[in-house]
Amino acid sequence: MSARIYQRPKNAMQSGKARTADWLLEFAPAEAKKPDPLMGWAGSGDMQAQVILTFGSEAEARAYADRNGIAVRVSPTPPRRLKLQSYADNFR
Repeated sequence: MSARIYQRPKNAMQSGKARTADWLLEFAPAEAKKPDPLMGWAGSGDMQAQVILTFGSEAEARAYADRNGIAVRVSPTPPRRLKLQSYADNFR
């Protein structure tokens, strides 16, 4: 069983930064999704894909994974680059 630890990025469609400080532990899919013969929806029997655990820090997430024998891959948070400009710069 493997998992990925990452921080949720800021939503580009909104200006708020709610829930971006949390660290998430998300399990890797154990089996490929296949289409349902009747409806055509994609699905699988993998229940771990539905579980996303939230932690306050990266250290807490790593400690949980170590305690439960989960192999983890940590995705670093990319630095935020602000493009500072005035309103008048939109018309140049």
